[in-house]
Amino acid sequence: MKKIIALLLSFILLLALCACGDTVSENELQEITVCLDWTPNTNHTGLFVADKLGYYEEAGLKVSIVQPPEDGAELMTASGQAQFGVSFQDTIAAAFAMEEPLAVTAVAALLQHNTSGIITRKGEGAHRPAGLAGMRYSTWNSPIEIKMMEYIMQKDGADYSTLTLLPNTVTNEAQALANKDTDAIWIFYAWAGVACELSDLEFDYFHFKDIDPVFDYYTPILVANNDFLKEQPDIAKAFLAATAKGYEYAAQNPAEAARMLIDGDTTGSLQSAEELVVASQKWIAAEYISDAPYWGYIDENRWDAFYGWLFENKLIEKDLRGFGFDAGFLAEK
Repeated sequence: MKKIIALLLSFILLLALCACGDTVSENELQEITVCLDWTPNTNHTGLFVADKLGYYEEAGLKVSIVQPPEDGAELMTASGQAQFGVSFQDTIAAAFAMEEPLAVTAVAALLQHNTSGIITRKGEGAHRPAGLAGMRYSTWNSPIEIKMMEYIMQKDGADYSTLTLLPNTVTNEAQALANKDTDAIWIFYAWAGVACELSDLEFDYFHFKDIDPVFDYYTPILVANNDFLKEQPDIAKAFLAATAKGYEYAAQNPAEAARMLIDGDTTGSLQSAEELVVASQKWIAAEYISDAPYWGYIDENRWDAFYGWLFENKLIEKDLRGFGFDAGFLAEK
């Protein structure tokens, strides 16, 4: 009887130790902060899916997805306040070209291809760049943006000087075009293009990448803090592997992923836009991996082609070919 009691006590003690071990494990989850570029949208869905389905926790991580400060996700990530941030290959170029480059590195592409382009009212001739001649274009007045517009129009035989530039204050593309507040707008199709599809607007559209492959750059991208990558490479790899699972799930299950995005949005901006979120998610699902060998893949030739174009057109003072990304943290499946 004494032996039986001793065995029972030993078993109870073992269970208690296991429970304590589980508690310690939960408390020791590595905290990771990801800074978005904007309010949550379908570019970000895989992050929310990975969190909701427990992929991060399984990888030993506790991930916080936060909104960007006024000076942007890139600076927050470079300062170490976030380990990862959402950025774009075009807009971060100037920061990479500084005498002391911003201390972040691109580690994954959220989408495989540049899905941005120009939308106009249907039938007005701007289904190709030449048709923009004489139109009013809503601009952010970015040097890269302006040069790209000039380039595609000239490439298609149009006179860029005939394009009238308006400050881009557009918040509803379909409404702005329908009201003729402007004639042409640069959009990212997965959100604004799909929103126009859901409206009554009939429109023409072309992708920049279809005009010249040099514009098939990576937008958006995930960047990481350089010190973090150097000091904790295994944690970076674990985060990216879990994030990849989130995007793979979103690619295969767009309706379910859309619901996880809406539920995970702490800003409340998506609560009244469920139809758009679901439609956008169904459209963008095919873009997460597309023709790449795996999610997050960055092709060196495409990366370098765009940065070479920027350098050759004197939009940056440093040749950034071969600089700014590291594909080694995201393993091929």
